[in-house]
Amino acid sequence: MIIRFRSKGGMIRVNVDASSTFSDALSQVQTQLGLQNDDFYISNAPNSPGKHSAELRHQTIQQLDLHHGDILFVSNETQSVSEAAPVVARSTNGATVTIDAGTVPSLDIKQIQQLPLDDMLDKADGSIPRKKSSMCRHGDKGMCEYCSPLPPWDKAYLEEHKIKHKSFHAHLKEINEHNNNRNKSSSYIAPLTEPDYSIDLNCTSGHAPYPHGICSKCQPAPITLQQQGFRMVDHVEFADHSVLNEFIDAWRQTGMQRFGIFYGRYEAYDKVPLGIKAVVEAIYEPPQACELDGITLLEWEDQTFVDSVAESLGLCQVGMVFTDLTDSGQSNGSVLCKRHKDSFFLSCIEVLMASRSQSLHPNITKHSESGKYSSKFVTCVITGNLKGEIEPRVYQVSASAEALVKADDIGASTHPNMVCVKETMGKRYVPEVFFSKINEYGLEVKENAKPAFPVDFLLVTLLDSFPLEPTPMFRQKFPIENRDYMGSLQNLKSVKNVLNLGEYNVALSDFHFLVYVLKMGVLGESDSQVLLRYIKDKNDEELQALVNSGSWMTLLTILEHSD
Repeated sequence: MIIRFRSKGGMIRVNVDASSTFSDALSQVQTQLGLQNDDFYISNAPNSPGKHSAELRHQTIQQLDLHHGDILFVSNETQSVSEAAPVVARSTNGATVTIDAGTVPSLDIKQIQQLPLDDMLDKADGSIPRKKSSMCRHGDKGMCEYCSPLPPWDKAYLEEHKIKHKSFHAHLKEINEHNNNRNKSSSYIAPLTEPDYSIDLNCTSGHAPYPHGICSKCQPAPITLQQQGFRMVDHVEFADHSVLNEFIDAWRQTGMQRFGIFYGRYEAYDKVPLGIKAVVEAIYEPPQACELDGITLLEWEDQTFVDSVAESLGLCQVGMVFTDLTDSGQSNGSVLCKRHKDSFFLSCIEVLMASRSQSLHPNITKHSESGKYSSKFVTCVITGNLKGEIEPRVYQVSASAEALVKADDIGASTHPNMVCVKETMGKRYVPEVFFSKINEYGLEVKENAKPAFPVDFLLVTLLDSFPLEPTPMFRQKFPIENRDYMGSLQNLKSVKNVLNLGEYNVALSDFHFLVYVLKMGVLGESDSQVLLRYIKDKNDEELQALVNSGSWMTLLTILEHSD
């Protein structure tokens, strides 16, 4: 394949083999550019310091993830890290994000790579079709203002269909439409900027670093909060009733609250223009100490392993869930309703937790200057409704909430429905914070948020449902992890009981079972991949290859000799 190298002297093309080391390409670069020695730098962006050629020489083309037609930049000069442009690096979920050049562990050629779903929605028009009405005065092939398609952000349509927040991609298209009307330039400028409420501790205006000095350049501007008009995810769909029911059973049996992680995928949601839904296939319960009125999360040592198993199945962490249930005492299965419009929906502590969790799972997008904006990670609480029934409620927090928590500007208060604005102290500078609301006269007014403001200004509400014809990836057969206090043990006897069911196509389709069996280390690497491919694709040939493999026979032998 051909790799292109650009330098001050122009562009050159180098023929390389995908399996060869990068030293072959570097030798050709040195010859064609007439470089006297190998003291030059390779980067994936202009004005970036990149990596010294010696650091890349022994890596293969495949390790560097280079592809036919890629462009690299050659320079025999280096820059300090403070002057260097940001470099794109890959995150753990396969997407890429922009990080500081001084922290790049290795060269990564790929540019910002968002989810395929986001690429598809970027290309989609999203217009809302309308039928010919009685107001139309044209033929069947004509179109007028009464029947022309509506944009996906049309306020009247959203209100008519009781859609509280427009979708993220509808919001993007609205911004781009507005920008295109103002600026006819053909060049594309990313319309989104992540909110940042932190003071710049490395200001270059010539004064001493804060708190010894401050200027208008490094000082964050006053913040005006208002409820976010769009949401990153519009809907949460549970693949089957059993996914949620098995999770709630922990509370039913013990009365103790429970925490879990949603594993699933993101899909298009057709009930909202350009909408996105998170499909939850499994709930993994990490180590935790459960109490009647709360949960203490413990160290989750095998999180990376669980994530890798999920990734092999085309899944990822899409959210978190916890219970807040109290029996009504009426002996009819009803529970108390503690969360409503006159109390709170998410408490201030839960909002802070949701903000930190969303920051750990950034949404990768090419429409942001930084390559990321907010998050698709959702927060679900299982609680009681006004009828005393158990139901899930799903939320996200706004991009402003994430920025406030990152800047350490807000904290919990003694009132669960109020967020406390912190005081300026040490290296923490808290700007003026206001929030906009509609008063009793229907007018929008601005109020000072100090010392505290309502949690609702940081919340975004999502919808949830179960499919009418469920086709879940998993069937629950195996004990759920970290439930030893309930007598639910994951051990060889449990594995044996599941496999003795006889129907491997059902027995193996359990996320908790897969994680436990693969963690045992009995199955070889290739057989583990065969197992995961079978669960993902349901190919009977893969199943036959698995059950006839040597490592599977070893597993069965171990089970036969277990108590």
